[in-house]
Amino acid sequence: MSGKPRLTYCNGRGRMEPVRWLLAAAGVEFEEVFLETREQYEKLIKDGVLMFQQVPLVEIDGMKMVQTRAILSYIAGKYNLYGKDLKERALIDMYVEGITDLMQMILVFPFSPPEAKEKNLDSIKDRAINRYFPVFEKVLKHSQDFLVGNKFSWADVQLIEAILAVEEKIPAVLSGFPQLQAFKIRMSNMPTIKKFLQPGSPRKPPPDECYIETVLKIFKK
Repeated sequence: MSGKPRLTYCNGRGRMEPVRWLLAAAGVEFEEVFLETREQYEKLIKDGVLMFQQVPLVEIDGMKMVQTRAILSYIAGKYNLYGKDLKERALIDMYVEGITDLMQMILVFPFSPPEAKEKNLDSIKDRAINRYFPVFEKVLKHSQDFLVGNKFSWADVQLIEAILAVEEKIPAVLSGFPQLQAFKIRMSNMPTIKKFLQPGSPRKPPPDECYIETVLKIFKK
């Protein structure tokens, strides 16, 4: 095994995508193992690899890490994307938690029954426009280029991921947010993020029927 972090998950976004984003933004190359069958997943559990019998699993620095938040916190700290002191870390945590709440709605959306999709999409739009994006618009209006301490951090990575994910479903969602529009352009042109946004990168496409079927096959009892 190389010294690169190794990520084990399905071949799709899910809860691993923020990890891919953060590693890519930090300029860290990684390897991936894709789960395709329930037997693979059950073997990980049997072997004692998954502490809480859940993926994502990230093998890094000799550790087998689970729980998305713990993984992301470790990566952010390791690559100096977690603020300069406790106050900045607290701000980053608050911003990240807020973005995660919005992203959770996007995460479960593909698994919605057809009759609920329109209502759920309206909920995503409402939360983005009226609850979450106004917070970051205000923060960016009173800062310079980044959300915390005018230094690139985990919070910025989470926000650009969320913006692009929401835009896939609601293309005009940023129409009333000029600061976020400018932020999106800045972040998308950062070399490591620009590379991650290119075709052929480890970034995963929006979930399709094949991905949904695979997830249900592996994890649904």
